[in-house]
Amino acid sequence: MSRASFNITLSSPGSTAEPEADVSAEQTRRTLLLGALATTACLGCSAPARAGEDPPGSDERPQKGDMLVFSEGDHEGKLIKPADLTAGGPPVHAWPQDPKTSVVRNASRLNEILIIRLDAAELDEQTRARAVDGIIAYSAICSHAGCPVTAWVKSDVGDKEVFKCMCHNSEYDPRASAQVVFGPAPRRLAALPLALADGSLSVAGGFIGKVGGAQPG
Repeated sequence: MSRASFNITLSSPGSTAEPEADVSAEQTRRTLLLGALATTACLGCSAPARAGEDPPGSDERPQKGDMLVFSEGDHEGKLIKPADLTAGGPPVHAWPQDPKTSVVRNASRLNEILIIRLDAAELDEQTRARAVDGIIAYSAICSHAGCPVTAWVKSDVGDKEVFKCMCHNSEYDPRASAQVVFGPAPRRLAALPLALADGSLSVAGGFIGKVGGAQPG
């Protein structure tokens, strides 16, 4: 029925139910319309939350073939090349990156890596086997209480520079598979074998050794 004929019917004498029905129908239509708009708005609001979630694979441990990218500084996110590393240190901090998806595996702090370039002649045989032109990589997480290993300083027990965790002063010698040379750390840092891929550093295999602290900080 058209709106014109509907109005004519409403003006007829003795008709009282139809105007009420018209109001009720209009209220129902508005309620449905508002509900649909609210649902659409809600769906639109949920999209940014999904977009902000960590992408698949970002919390997985380094895998063979992953590339290594800077985790901080002016070059953050860029591939690391041997020329980017200063001979003799200090180390740089890095994340592994999936070369197929470009996903950086930075959703877990246990994936952060220390990379340093040393004289290959100073490395023991086991360490040299995991290195590329004197470049070696280790977990950046102290094996004592899980603090980040941030310092490259002269050892408290020798004349060589070592990795040092400033939380409880544990020291590690990167030339000898990052074995503990001072402090309470119960084991060496986990090592990460390296390779070269198109001139940039890549992962040759998973972590060797346990990653993370042995006790809470």
